[in-house]
Amino acid sequence: MRTYILGLLVMAGPVWAHDAVIDGATARASGAGWSISVTLTHEEAGWDDYADGWRVETEGGEVLGTRVLAHPHVNEQPFTRSLSGVDVPEGVTTVWIRARTSADGWGQERFRLDLP
Repeated sequence: MRTYILGLLVMAGPVWAHDAVIDGATARASGAGWSISVTLTHEEAGWDDYADGWRVETEGGEVLGTRVLAHPHVNEQPFTRSLSGVDVPEGVTTVWIRARTSADGWGQERFRLDLP
């Protein structure tokens, strides 16, 4: 009986789940901090598995800003979204972008973005 239940639990999980890919990012200084634009690709499966955000981090992992993505982008791949007003500490010349999916949470891979 236990094997049967475990098999059902494994089958219930999304077998297609995987991290979003960060294809690129840009940064520009603005009056109220930095404006960061990030381009993502993810094999969206609708509401069950979609890229639902990305964040800007320091090299040490301090979160400087988070962009929440409120819906799937099934028919819009890759797609780019921006976040304004990111407060980057003085002296920091590189930030890191990390993507999130609704199925897997925060990805392990980070994208290096050198500030101009």
